Amino acid sequence: MTTSHASHPYTPRFDLVVVGATPSGIAAAIRAARCGLSVLLTQHNDHIGGMCSNGLGQWDAQSDHRRCGLFREILHQLEQHYQNTDDAGHVTYNVANYPVGSFASGTIEALFERMVAAEPTITLERSVIPLAVQREGRRIVALTLGTKAGDQLSEVVADSFIDATYEGDLLALAGAAYHVGREGFDEYGEPHAGRLFTGATEPAPAADASGGARVKPYGHAMTQFHDASPRSGDGAIQAYNLRPCLSSNPATRQHLDSPPTGYERERYVNYIRKYLVINNRCEGTASYNSPILPGANHAYPEADWATRDTITTMHAEFALGLMYFLQNDPSVPDDQRERHRHWGLASNEWQDNGHLPHEMYVREARRLRGRRILTEHDFTVPHDALRPPAFADSICFTDWYMDSHSCTHDGTYGADHNCIDRYPFDGKLILTDRFRPAMIPYDSLLPQELDNLIVSVCISTTHVAWGSVRLEPCWIHLGEVAGYAAALAKRERCTPGTLAVSTLQQALVASGASIAFLNNSERILDDPRRAEWELQVCHGEHTSFETPMTPIENP
Repeated sequence: MTTSHASHPYTPRFDLVVVGATPSGIAAAIRAARCGLSVLLTQHNDHIGGMCSNGLGQWDAQSDHRRCGLFREILHQLEQHYQNTDDAGHVTYNVANYPVGSFASGTIEALFERMVAAEPTITLERSVIPLAVQREGRRIVALTLGTKAGDQLSEVVADSFIDATYEGDLLALAGAAYHVGREGFDEYGEPHAGRLFTGATEPAPAADASGGARVKPYGHAMTQFHDASPRSGDGAIQAYNLRPCLSSNPATRQHLDSPPTGYERERYVNYIRKYLVINNRCEGTASYNSPILPGANHAYPEADWATRDTITTMHAEFALGLMYFLQNDPSVPDDQRERHRHWGLASNEWQDNGHLPHEMYVREARRLRGRRILTEHDFTVPHDALRPPAFADSICFTDWYMDSHSCTHDGTYGADHNCIDRYPFDGKLILTDRFRPAMIPYDSLLPQELDNLIVSVCISTTHVAWGSVRLEPCWIHLGEVAGYAAALAKRERCTPGTLAVSTLQQALVASGASIAFLNNSERILDDPRRAEWELQVCHGEHTSFETPMTPIENP
């Protein structure tokens, strides 16, 4: 494995290029390498692991499914790590609130580094971005890499390419159709499309509302939306934030002794999300998720990296300002101020960056307009059914409800209709009661215009449906799918876009990956009939979340 990014005196050739060392990109690269491919994996900064390494802190999943081989492997290694260090008394591996647990950013970044380094056919290039694409017909034949400043470093040639970035940078460069923003109701008839003024959240429906799926109900659901909401499309995307880790341990807790850069007290006086920590505490730290800036990120998806870095700095300053306000401002009640002061920046995280993450939480950017566009209807249960619609080419499932953070701060429309108290949010969605585990078809990873590009993160969905896809467990699953697809295409002497999906599905199920949600998938992992059962679900021949027949007991 190499990590340099000097100019090459020749044009290197790989079987596969993966742009974006997010967890999805890492999974794609490792799976392809283990299938015998030579792989170039690129990352726009010096740190791999995406949001898992930058403050996310938990696996956003509503079931304890291990999904696919590499996700299962990652979880096993994390569990071994915490089991081996638990005697030190400083680790709490949280599974109470998140069914597959929590983790510390430094711990999982180190794990990803070890996994990538263990594959001799992966070349890792750090601090490089795609600058240009050379196409021949429906194929990418070469990719120019360079610096964020625009300096060209090298050109690489490959058989297949995977876009695993959060931003969709490669798909855009390659000329694939994509969308940024919210579709209007008139485009696909989605009940929650477009500009939508919604109310505060309320307790979620009981577990028995899951239609028999063994999923953990999210703690809240959305109230009604204002009937006069325009539901028109626009360029708005859901809010981002920077997610530092906070520590309550005096040995690793770093307080802010003075107001941070850009501090303006007035920004926080009426701010709604006045809290510091959430419950995914691990290794004495907690994720700080409260500061969001709806609207401040709308330029980010299409921006150059200098502008993106400016937007990231704005979010970092806002996060630090909110922490300082909650811990020091006299408008905050004394007992709350004291409680907030139990926390500070975790000094054992991101020591090379002022204890702040290297990346912002990019919840939504470009979204592919692929061969199949997934909509709210595809993730919603039809009347009198148990499951959402089936896809014969399903290669993955999602168990997360459709959701979105607020998209703008625009309260004018609500105020004009005297409903701002009941409907204070523009675009906030928590569709817990409308969701069941759903399928993701292979066509939603494939551009219409290209046959050798697979998109494993910014897949083809509408804004509403995107809320059910944008989770790291799902993206790791899709990354492994993409890695297998590239390897199988090489074996079959075709492109990923012309690969027979049945070949891919058989390989996935044989590897332990699920192509449809079944309640006891881990118990039937080695059952020879599992492929048959999951394919029955994909073809709509079995609609229950239980297996169609009693599984063979493992010896």
